[in-house]
Amino acid sequence: MEAINILFLLSSIWILSTTALDTIPVNQPLTDGTAIISSGGKFKLEFFSPGASGKRYLGILFNEVTVQTVVWVANRETPLNDTSSALNLTRQGILTLMNGSGRVIWSSNSTRHVENPIAQLLDSGNLVVRDDSTENYLWQSFDYPTDTALPGMKLGIDLKTGFRGFLRSWKSRNDPSKGEFSWVFDLRGFPQPFVMNGSIERYRSGPWNGRGFSNSPSQLPSPDYNYTYISDPEKVSFMYQLTDRSILARVVMQVNGVVQLSIWNNQTQNWDDYDSIPANNCDIYGQCQSYGFCNSGNTPICRCPDKFEPKDPTEWARGNWSKGCVRKTSLNCQNEVKFLKYPGIKFPDTRFAWYSRGVTLNACEELCLRNCSCMAYANPDIIGTNEGCLLWFNELMDIREFGASGQDIYVKLDSSELGNSSTKKVKILSISLPVAALGLLLALCLILYIRRKKKDQNQQHFSKGRGTRSSEMFCTNENKDKELDLPLFDFETISHATNNFSLSNKLGEGGFGPVYKGVLKDGQEIAVKRLSRYSAQGTDEFKNEVIFIAKLQHRNLVKLLGCCIQAEEKMLVYEYMPNNSLDWFLFDTDRRSLLDWPKCFHIINGIARGLLYLHQDSRLRIIHRDLKPSNVLLDTDMNPKISDFGMARSFGGNETGAMTKRVVGTYGYMSPEYAGEGKFSVKSDVFSFGVLVLEILSRKRNRGFFHPDHNHNLLGHVWILFKESRVMEVIDAQLRQSCNQSEVQRSANVSLLCVQQCPEDRPSMASVVLMLGSDVALPLPKEPGFFNGRSQSTEADTSSSKHGETSVNELSITQLDAR
Repeated sequence: MEAINILFLLSSIWILSTTALDTIPVNQPLTDGTAIISSGGKFKLEFFSPGASGKRYLGILFNEVTVQTVVWVANRETPLNDTSSALNLTRQGILTLMNGSGRVIWSSNSTRHVENPIAQLLDSGNLVVRDDSTENYLWQSFDYPTDTALPGMKLGIDLKTGFRGFLRSWKSRNDPSKGEFSWVFDLRGFPQPFVMNGSIERYRSGPWNGRGFSNSPSQLPSPDYNYTYISDPEKVSFMYQLTDRSILARVVMQVNGVVQLSIWNNQTQNWDDYDSIPANNCDIYGQCQSYGFCNSGNTPICRCPDKFEPKDPTEWARGNWSKGCVRKTSLNCQNEVKFLKYPGIKFPDTRFAWYSRGVTLNACEELCLRNCSCMAYANPDIIGTNEGCLLWFNELMDIREFGASGQDIYVKLDSSELGNSSTKKVKILSISLPVAALGLLLALCLILYIRRKKKDQNQQHFSKGRGTRSSEMFCTNENKDKELDLPLFDFETISHATNNFSLSNKLGEGGFGPVYKGVLKDGQEIAVKRLSRYSAQGTDEFKNEVIFIAKLQHRNLVKLLGCCIQAEEKMLVYEYMPNNSLDWFLFDTDRRSLLDWPKCFHIINGIARGLLYLHQDSRLRIIHRDLKPSNVLLDTDMNPKISDFGMARSFGGNETGAMTKRVVGTYGYMSPEYAGEGKFSVKSDVFSFGVLVLEILSRKRNRGFFHPDHNHNLLGHVWILFKESRVMEVIDAQLRQSCNQSEVQRSANVSLLCVQQCPEDRPSMASVVLMLGSDVALPLPKEPGFFNGRSQSTEADTSSSKHGETSVNELSITQLDAR
């Protein structure tokens, strides 16, 4: 019987070698020297050698062209050394590539199995594995592009799984292994594609404007094409299609970092290059630096726009534009500001911008006007709608002049720069009233003024400095029964302490609004969170934070000193944290060196004790729901303080969790059951803690983690290393120099226990504190949640963004300002 099976296998191989098919049946291998041809004959799957390398690879090539043109390579990192290899489809629906000795060097990662799997090369150039009776794909090569994008191939990010499809150049013309250059989507702020040289920006395509990317190459040289761009809570992707299927086209990430669009010319029997990026000096990212306008048709190519001047005029005149341009008159939030329209440009970098679809241009202007940190606004959509608001919160970088084909941006300037010629629309309410009615109005105002003055006199002790404690002065009457004994600050005191909320005192921007450093008259340093009128967080979150923090006292929780409620102003006053937040250290290449292992372990234990207090020892059981490095502040001695309780929920008695229709927080730190089903509990915070610990160990973000060997997120990567007893490899190189190996391994083990898929499997924070602080034996963790893809990178409020386009960013869903 065994001899019969061998004869059957050999006869099958012979049949495949003499017959061109578009499918690979189960256990009928494709051997070197044979080819699978797509049904239309455009593509072939075969073993090949690039150039004169002599090494063998399995790839998809154009079949109808006379020049060897590879569009996809299976084993790009593991070449074959001879011609005795074979590709086989198993009964489980997995493609396996074996070398001459029978060792599997590459396989598809199908996880679902079917009864009758087949592998098929489609006429689009897509190699798929599917059930013979359906069109549902178990696996497809289009999900794993190499250096070439074909029509119909989607490039982008699946936000549910974190799976990414992007282009990566070959190392050389004869070596298809991963090179230095890549074409990727960056989801921070308003999504936009980049060409990257390693981690350095080389070219930016700009944001989507309704028809194309604002700085993408000119369109294909045929009217028979269309672009598809999708940005919603589930994915951000882009593809191009040709309606004339006789055209052979490809977009290639070349080894020199140039993205080349080519179309096959049957007459010359060669590829005609129609467009490429970068194409000129102005395509290079940040060529003219901040606020500088680049125009390749000018000499020199860089200039400072109207109302701006070179930051270093001497160097600028020499052609050194590295310091960019600055406003001739600096912005001051206390002065009147206006907007000047700059038409026909390529939009600046949108990674630190904010976007909303349903906002008119006038409302967009108001949003920017009322936010001191907003530098400019625009409507990114050019297809006719006047709705859509894009706000920039940092210096404007990488701007080009396009003339009529560009877009308009409105840049904030000091009003003295514009005078009466400002384009800012001043809304004047003209009221024509009879003299008697006007007199009545003035009389009413006088009465209200006298009554307010009398009330202020009765409460004078609240308007001098810090005031005294009184729950009656708290912002909501319904909270009087909660006996909030909280100091109140008057607006004048806070304004004086923060130098009138000057930019030089600004510490940062959050979902609540801007945060300022202040110094009280007695010399105490404070941090002031000022609720922005247009913040995504509102009065409810303000009340929430005050109610919780006023009741909490723990050395690892930030201390609330008081609040200020005056007219429309709502502010929270905290103790000042001189060492900023944990993420300020972790993800900065220079500052991270200041966090050695003893400090890191101290921070990990402090966060754990703070969560234990919230979950178990506080007056109410409190679930934070948004634990992440930016919400862990560090005091002078690097003691961690958990902050930002605007999204927290409390429970009484034996309650341990709840359901919500409004999922808030930050994907990448959310537990699977919370992100997917709205279920949250103390185990949701445990999951976030586990992610945070892994980020401390690796100095890498779970969201956006990339590894060349697989498509897992940071959790999946650590899980792989842990199973292979190689967990120390994930530790940051600088951290390894000072680390205690047993403590690091224990911390990694505990973090994996915290991020297990099922909430019931995760330990309580009491157990976490015990495991970190003792030598008790640790259980082995089970598979983590979100293991099969990189961590989601959308942090949008899923309750309000189930449909339509969304701005995908790196901060909490409550974030309105700079991202």
